[in-house]
Amino acid sequence: MDFRAALLDQTHAFGELIRGVDPSTPVPTCPDWTVRQLFRHVGRGNRWAAQIVAERRSEPLEPRGVRNGKPPDDEDGAIDWLNGGAKQIISAVDQVGPDARVWTFLGPRPAGWWIRRRLHEVVVHRADAAFAVGAEFDPPPELAADAINEWIELMVVQADRHSPPVERGRTLHLHATDAGLGPTGEWTITNDEEGLSWTHDHGKGDVALRGPAKDLLLAIVRRRPVTELEIEVFGDSAVLDAWLERTPF
Repeated sequence: MDFRAALLDQTHAFGELIRGVDPSTPVPTCPDWTVRQLFRHVGRGNRWAAQIVAERRSEPLEPRGVRNGKPPDDEDGAIDWLNGGAKQIISAVDQVGPDARVWTFLGPRPAGWWIRRRLHEVVVHRADAAFAVGAEFDPPPELAADAINEWIELMVVQADRHSPPVERGRTLHLHATDAGLGPTGEWTITNDEEGLSWTHDHGKGDVALRGPAKDLLLAIVRRRPVTELEIEVFGDSAVLDAWLERTPF
């Protein structure tokens, strides 16, 4: 997947989705947020990441320290500001080199890491915007599948040893039903003697979720309960409940 092109495309789609929408419209999947706040969060977040990369920072950047972190008041200018932030990330990575080590909330990572991270941040918030305005959320299956990959990677790295999202000796399995994904459409998350890990292996989990990749994504990032999605659940749903409860971002 071309993460650079996808970041630009998804940022553009996010902006067009809320163009003309009342900024005070509530965002039900982000409690207490409005469309205005969601828009600023995405736009400033991209500029925040771009500045971290451009400055090759080894420490986090305070949100108030983001240059040009507030969008213009006019809508067209604000949309340009949004799209410009995504372009800044790519330019910053090109400037320092994709392998240059920079700060991330997971510890030092190659600068190129931020392109994929911000892509999937925008994808999930595009879902939030879609639900707020009553639009469809229908990302390409391969994009939704990689968003699942990235989310699981983040959750495994950040897992709390004392309260892991999958209990010791238990397994959670996801199976995307979209045609063409092949092995990349399956995920098995296991907690064994070596700790929490995941693979694309096919297998029988203590709980298994089967459905379109976009619905699996919405479920595991807690945007929709599985009962409202085209997902079949097999096995012990308590394993899924624990994952959802223990994977805040």
